[in-house]
Amino acid sequence: MEYNRKPKPDDRSDNVEKLQEMVHNTIENMEKAEATMEFSDSHDQEHIKAKNERRREAIDGMREEIKDEAANQQN
Repeated sequence: MEYNRKPKPDDRSDNVEKLQEMVHNTIENMEKAEATMEFSDSHDQEHIKAKNERRREAIDGMREEIKDEAANQQN
């Protein structure tokens, strides 16, 4: 059976908003993780610190992508 599948059109109109929401959610997750550190042992604290560092790097990347998407929307 053969299907005529067409790819969905590339709709980037709300990418900036989606990325901003992702940044916001990631920051909230970092804050929650930091709040749990006082109840964690040193091993878990090290994992939380490492994960939050990766989150910071991800946020930097998302912010760069936000800039790119915003510039593309203006063009």
